[in-house]
Amino acid sequence: MIQEKSTTAISGYLSFIILLVSLGVAGYGVYSQSIGLIVAGVLLALIMLKGWLIINPNESAALILFGNYQGTVRKDGFFWVNPLVIKRTVSLKARNLDGQKIKVNDKLGNPIEIAAVVVWQVSDTAKALFAVDDYAKYVQIQSEAAVRHLANQFAYDNFEDEDTAAITLKDGAQQVNGILENELNERLAMAGIDVIEARITHLAYAPEIASAMLQRQQATAVVAARRQIVDGAVGMVEMALEKLSEKDIVQLDEERKAAMVSNLLVVLCGERNVSPVVNAGTLYH
Repeated sequence: MIQEKSTTAISGYLSFIILLVSLGVAGYGVYSQSIGLIVAGVLLALIMLKGWLIINPNESAALILFGNYQGTVRKDGFFWVNPLVIKRTVSLKARNLDGQKIKVNDKLGNPIEIAAVVVWQVSDTAKALFAVDDYAKYVQIQSEAAVRHLANQFAYDNFEDEDTAAITLKDGAQQVNGILENELNERLAMAGIDVIEARITHLAYAPEIASAMLQRQQATAVVAARRQIVDGAVGMVEMALEKLSEKDIVQLDEERKAAMVSNLLVVLCGERNVSPVVNAGTLYH
């Protein structure tokens, strides 16, 4: 595979001086009616003009002579090169690829919508020009393929009955973005492209299951909240029984303890305020 190699070029200002001289020769040929001087002056001027090369900041020019890659000029400025050379300018600026939303299945088979933004730049002009047909289009297609592959590797979200330690697209943003960036660098290396940053910009369930997944998330949240309430209520009941026994306030048999536990759990776990009933008799009546 062709690798980029640096090359130098002659200062363009010297060719500009030669251009002025050639025009002067042509002008003198007109004055002296010398066809030879006119032809020589015009041809030399055309050669100077044809060989001019202007490179703007953060740009480069790959030089190709009769199908052979001669090298790349990366220094910005005004130059003159062989007029037979084909000059192909390549931008070295960082570019943004704002990916479109695509629909794909996650690791669990749920359809989701996902999109990413990729910041990239050309690092090897020879690979970018000669290893792929259109490096900009190559970046676009490979970025979409990488995003699809990423979505297939991870679940959108974890639920209570699943492995909560696993990386998900929703909660593992930093790790997921790092994995996407590494994969894109591997895919685009053959085109001489460096990925500066890759980040997920849009992530959502597909419209056809969004409502159902929202209900599932709400149900999961309710179950988790109930579990926490029950854990707290059991601890409070246990503490109440220990305090009553420790201070010897009242002696309860197993049946009364069970009744007390039942009443306390109803009070602590109920969704509505309870209405207490005062027992005017004894503990057992």
